[in-house]
Amino acid sequence: MVSAEKFRIPVEKLKKVCNFEDELDFCKTSLDVPPLDGVIGQERAVRAMHFGMSMDAIGYNLFVVGPPGTGKTNYVEAIVSQIAKNGDVPADWCYLNNFNDRGKPLAVSLPAGQGLCFQKDLEELIADLKAAIPKSFEGSDYERQKDNIIQSIQQKMEMSFRAINQEATEAEFKLEQTPKGFIFIPLRDGKSLSSEEYGKLSGQERRETDEKGRKLSKRMDETLHEGRILEKRAKEQIDELEKQIALYAAGPLIDKLKEEYREFPKIVEYLESVLKDVTKNHNIFKTTGSVPDPMPFFVPQEEVDPFGKYKVNLFVNNEKSEGAPVVIEPNPSYYNLFGKIEYKSQMLALSTDFMMVKSGAIHQANGGYLILQVKDVLTEPFAWETLKKVLKYRQAVMENMGGQYNFVPTATLRPEPIPLNVKVVLIGSPLYYLILTTDEDFQKLFKVKVDFDIEMPRTPENLRQYVSFIKSLCQRGNLKHFNKAGLARVIEYGSRLAGQQDKLSTRFNEVTEIVYEANTIAQTEGSEYVEAAHVDKAIKERKYRSNKLEEKIQEQILQRKILIDIEGAIVGQVNGLVVLQLGGYIFGHPTRITARTYIGRGGVINIERETDLSGNIHSKGILTLSGYLGGKLAQEKPLGLTAQVTFEQTYSGVDGDSASSAELYAILSSLSGVPLKQSLAVTGSVNQHGEIQPIGGVTEKIEGFFDICAAKGLTGEQGVLIPAQNVDNLMLKDEVLDAVREKRFHIYAVKTIEEGLELLSGVPAGEIGKDGKYARDSIFYLADQKLREFNRGLVPETQYFGRKMGRKAVLPRHGGIKRKR
Repeated sequence: MVSAEKFRIPVEKLKKVCNFEDELDFCKTSLDVPPLDGVIGQERAVRAMHFGMSMDAIGYNLFVVGPPGTGKTNYVEAIVSQIAKNGDVPADWCYLNNFNDRGKPLAVSLPAGQGLCFQKDLEELIADLKAAIPKSFEGSDYERQKDNIIQSIQQKMEMSFRAINQEATEAEFKLEQTPKGFIFIPLRDGKSLSSEEYGKLSGQERRETDEKGRKLSKRMDETLHEGRILEKRAKEQIDELEKQIALYAAGPLIDKLKEEYREFPKIVEYLESVLKDVTKNHNIFKTTGSVPDPMPFFVPQEEVDPFGKYKVNLFVNNEKSEGAPVVIEPNPSYYNLFGKIEYKSQMLALSTDFMMVKSGAIHQANGGYLILQVKDVLTEPFAWETLKKVLKYRQAVMENMGGQYNFVPTATLRPEPIPLNVKVVLIGSPLYYLILTTDEDFQKLFKVKVDFDIEMPRTPENLRQYVSFIKSLCQRGNLKHFNKAGLARVIEYGSRLAGQQDKLSTRFNEVTEIVYEANTIAQTEGSEYVEAAHVDKAIKERKYRSNKLEEKIQEQILQRKILIDIEGAIVGQVNGLVVLQLGGYIFGHPTRITARTYIGRGGVINIERETDLSGNIHSKGILTLSGYLGGKLAQEKPLGLTAQVTFEQTYSGVDGDSASSAELYAILSSLSGVPLKQSLAVTGSVNQHGEIQPIGGVTEKIEGFFDICAAKGLTGEQGVLIPAQNVDNLMLKDEVLDAVREKRFHIYAVKTIEEGLELLSGVPAGEIGKDGKYARDSIFYLADQKLREFNRGLVPETQYFGRKMGRKAVLPRHGGIKRKR
């Protein structure tokens, strides 16, 4: 009988219990430690973060990557805000009307806080101009000069009309004004010549009269044309006079402002343009009513502000900023990120101007930091591609979303781009980082990877910081503090989440949830501190809320609707262990694995693969164990067998190679005829040399089989075989520890297939002796004998009907398998 004692794992290795008297000797409760400052267990991420934040070169933006719940978002916001406090406050940005091209507003920067001052200065300037310009036209000097111009024109026109009238009198014509204009009427003896009298004139007289009339009409036309020229000249003189008066009134006011902003050439140039426009359009200041610019579709005049073009659009205001800006955009839509040009609807027409240009997060973060969740950016139309262009060309171009895709180009604003100096921090999961690394621009623009881990070493220093983290939660949430035993339970829970005894989980969202839930239980029970019992109850309640499917499966097993044996020994059958994940809850349960071997050349047939239920890794595991069988049993002869292996009552996909050792045990049992103990369950992958390899979810798998055994009744024979490399991954619940301690349940660690076979069968696996044969009555001896029998029963050219690792074999015409007589 093979001894199992050397493979049995002692109870103290099944869970790393936190000995709080020794490991937490620095405190009695969480009150005794300072709150956590910063992040713990993320040295790589912290170093990368500080490096990226210190780099000013182009392209050194940061991508913070890590699974959910590692605290990366809180850390990024905290560290960026801390660094930004010591940064320089960036400039304000204003958009101004471009008097030369109204479709291209001007972008102007001013030191922080001066943008608002400039906006107010312009408002005061316009108010002063509204008062000064009308007042300048109220003086007698303006009226006198204007009257002189008008009188001069009138005198010239009167002289011209007197001259024409004199010429008409000398030519015996009378000048009369009618509604249709001026006409010349011929005279005879000082009286108007009637049409009858005109008809009695001789032909010569009529011709002479007509000629004189034509000359006088031509002279009148010339005089009228000269009058119009004089009138136009008078208007120009009056307009020039008014411009000079407006310039005289506005000049000193604008010059004063120019002097105040002399250090900003672009502002000075803009104010000169304002002065030109004010003198040119001085009439809007003279009238009390507004004189609007022409607008489409007859927009009501009262809705148009003639002084709007002199306003200042304070695009970015950093007046109240302290240090560099930190912008966290929770909804990174295109417009929220890159701003927009708004429109207003008036009488079925859309209009806009430079005052309707609105900033986005990228402008507000200019000179500082912009923090974004990459998932949100990628799901918003145009956001990712535009962000790359902005960072690549280092300027923020104002353009409404999809404007470049319009089939018919439309007139709109093209504001002057603003130079950009912003460090973008993207936060996302490893999946998004993997996707984006295929983007050439991403690799050039986000050169710093800040990688958050999901675990950290369980060192004394990290234990101290773990307790400080709990203290921070209690302080921030006004929770009850934890005593030593309660702290120890949270630490053990952290190791269980990490899946390793010498590690602690850095998925702090899950730890936080347990802290809050245990606090609620302690409050309900009126306890002064949160104790171990409260933490245990919180963990159990948390499991109960999520394990409905697990209980349903266990119920099916107990009712024998899912067939699982935990007693006796059966040939070609073994209990494998699988893990299921539903949302954030992971649990294990046993599954029956069976194998049948018979004469043929089909090799190992994976029924799951044949039915398209096998994943790639599982299929690889089957091929691997085929290599092991060939190495053990087919060195001197062909591996002339067909072995079918399957997960019984499994109707969904199967993946992973953690059951490959169990499948190999079942095949060897079927081939040798040696039964396997059903009281033991098996997990572990295998390589071609028969070495057992570590797997994941070992704690959940053991507990899943234990729960079934406990429900049916522990006999002292049940247990689980696990890879020896997985011993340090065990963080089993107390019920399992108690059963192992009382020898009602056992956990064995094996390193090779041979060790596992001996435990499962109680029969030596067998080794090749000097004669090249396996020891008699060993498992490999029996399997080898059966294989030789199979080979003797096969004709070499026989082709087995079936599927050989995915390739169809040919059915002999007479059917069946040929046997030698």
